[in-house]
Amino acid sequence: MTAVKFDEGRLATLLVAPIISEKATRVADKHNQVLFKVLRSAAKPEIKAAVELMFKVEVQSVQTVVQKGKVKRFGGRIGRRDHVKKAYVCLKPGQELNFSGEAA
Repeated sequence: MTAVKFDEGRLATLLVAPIISEKATRVADKHNQVLFKVLRSAAKPEIKAAVELMFKVEVQSVQTVVQKGKVKRFGGRIGRRDHVKKAYVCLKPGQELNFSGEAA
């Protein structure tokens, strides 16, 4: 398998934010996965490379979901939230990511 080179500038902007919620915590404990909000144009190999580059961990697999934006009312006007792409990043056994800011 050949290593594909990605633009490091793009990889740095690919991961928008980690998703920290009850569901994300449950998934992390049960399946050793971490959730990220990513750019909608992000591909799975790019997400894998970005997580490995930013957090120095080994990624086993990546699954993505596009969550459709809700239709909301703002006063009398009807608007829509943006669609969001989420990445479920499965880490290899023994690997761990910690967002709490504590030194391990």
